[in-house]
Amino acid sequence: CPAAEEPVLLAELKPGRPQRYDWKSSCETWSVAFSPDGAWFAWSQGHCVVKLIPWPLGEAELGCKTSERKSRGGKAEAWSRGAAKEKTLECGQIVWGLAFSAWPAAEDGDTDPACAVGLPCLVLATGLNDGQIKVWEVQTGHLLFSLLGHQDVVRDLSFAPNGSPILVSASRDKTLRVWDLSRDGRQVQVLSGHVQWVYCCSISPDCSMLCSAAGEKSALLWSMRSYTLIRRLEGHQSSVVSCDFSPDSALLVTASYDACVIMWDPYTGEQLRTLRHVPLHSTLDSSSEIHTSSLRSVCFSPEGLYLATVADDRLLRIWALELRSPVAFAPMTNGLCCMYFPHGGFIATGTRDGHVQFWTAPRVLSSLKHLCRKALRTFLTTYQVLALPIPRKLKEFLTYRTF
Repeated sequence: CPAAEEPVLLAELKPGRPQRYDWKSSCETWSVAFSPDGAWFAWSQGHCVVKLIPWPLGEAELGCKTSERKSRGGKAEAWSRGAAKEKTLECGQIVWGLAFSAWPAAEDGDTDPACAVGLPCLVLATGLNDGQIKVWEVQTGHLLFSLLGHQDVVRDLSFAPNGSPILVSASRDKTLRVWDLSRDGRQVQVLSGHVQWVYCCSISPDCSMLCSAAGEKSALLWSMRSYTLIRRLEGHQSSVVSCDFSPDSALLVTASYDACVIMWDPYTGEQLRTLRHVPLHSTLDSSSEIHTSSLRSVCFSPEGLYLATVADDRLLRIWALELRSPVAFAPMTNGLCCMYFPHGGFIATGTRDGHVQFWTAPRVLSSLKHLCRKALRTFLTTYQVLALPIPRKLKEFLTYRTF
């Protein structure tokens, strides 16, 4: 696999409000999100504000390296692109987690109160500093629900990717909670098992599994059917802080402060490979390497052939699935989170100073082999593949054991 082109910074959005140094955690962009259809981008820009921005960005943004969108008097400038206008959600608390719902299927007799009559709607959940989760209707910017139950910061959120109204939240109160938005946001389950703050939660695309990462050396894998613990994934040497499933649910990656990403088979619990974040410049003091390469975020590309990672050494790295070293780097400042555009080609990263940066990402045409593997693994578990009457080499390919 040849080296990919280095990511190019396409645009940078900056908060229009000056930083308030008297409020420690007010300005970080802890979370960014694209809607599943790629039509909206959500940016927790600090100062208790979330911006909902229609995608693609305007020509002014993409035409220059950095573009500063100033807010006048604290109010957002709304501009029209078709019917979509930028919206500002005043959340009242520091925003840590963001998640868009999938577009629900429009069904006859759909009585979901969150949706306009006869039309599917998109919602955005925001996890707040005081343990509240506020759920907003994207088209109107109206607040739909305030979900109460967590006792501390809601650090991350994940909607079921199948369009069902199930939302999972991860909190510093050491629990995960499951909410059903079709039942007025009722809490349906509390998942206990972590002994540290929960940083990240990710639901597999087939909606069968949930992975959670806390300030512990192991990640936890849960059943989304029974809400019971399937297994602990043990292998990291320090806190696991981020996790993501591949688009076919066959792989799971976890990122840790130990400067490693581990790729797992979630069905068997096997470690398939480890990606080590070594400093780009060998002149760094060796004693500081473990800190400068501490990972913050990992995410899969939409076709499942690349990973993006953000670490404290101020680099965005792009990894090809079958290689053990990065195929591309980009220097960035104080990155906290990264997210691929759902149709590929772009990565959004959030920074400590409240900025969001948009980068080019390798565009790849999946091989027919990979497309077949992805299609099969979308509905076959590892055990089901191993039971097929096919050659061993084919089984190894289908279970991602050939690299």
